[in-house]
Amino acid sequence: MEKECAYLCELTNKTMIIVGDTVLSDDIKENFFVCDLEACKGACCVEGDAGAPLEDEETKIIEDIYPIVKDYITEEGRQAIAKQGTWVIDKDGDKGTPTIGDNRECAYALYDDRGILKCGIEQAYLDGKISYKKPISCHMYPIRITKYDQFDALNYDRWHICDPACQLGSSLKVPIYKFLKDALTRKYGEAWYAELVEEIEG
Repeated sequence: MEKECAYLCELTNKTMIIVGDTVLSDDIKENFFVCDLEACKGACCVEGDAGAPLEDEETKIIEDIYPIVKDYITEEGRQAIAKQGTWVIDKDGDKGTPTIGDNRECAYALYDDRGILKCGIEQAYLDGKISYKKPISCHMYPIRITKYDQFDALNYDRWHICDPACQLGSSLKVPIYKFLKDALTRKYGEAWYAELVEEIEG
C-alpha cells in the first residue's frame, strides 16, 4: 500500500493523509464547504452527464426500497425508472441512478415548493419510512472515492455549481472533513473518523 500511496502522491502532486485503508487528499482540511441549497437549488441532482454513482450493495437496497420511495418522486421519475430500472449501468460501465430524459435530473429527485431539487430517497428516510438515507456518493459529496486494490482514495471534486457552498463554508470556517462528518462516519465508522481528526488536528 505504501508504494501505491507514494505513486498517488506523485501523480496528484498533493500531500496525502493515510487513515486505515484510505488515502485522502489534504484538500479536505484546507478547503471549506457547506451546501447552500438556497443558492444552488440542488443543481448537483440535475447537472452532469450521469446519475448518482452507486456502490454494488446499494443497487439491491434501492430495489428493495423502491416500492416506498416511488411515492416521493415525480411522475417523470417513475416513468424513467419503469423504463430503465431502479439503477443503470452508465456509459463508463459504472452503476448509477437512472436519469430523466437526456441526462436531466436524477429520477429520484423532486422539487420542493421553493423550486429546490431534493432527494426522494432522503425524504422517505426523513419520514422514517426507510433506514437508508441516500446513495453514499451523494452523501459524501464533494468527496469522490476511487477504489484501488488495497485502498480507497478520497479526493475533493471541484465543481463550479458548488461555488456557493465554497463561499458559505469559507464564511462559516467549516472544512470539508467536518462538513462531511456524518457521511464519512457512515462509510468508514466512528473509529476511522476519530483517527482522521487526530491526523488532521493532532
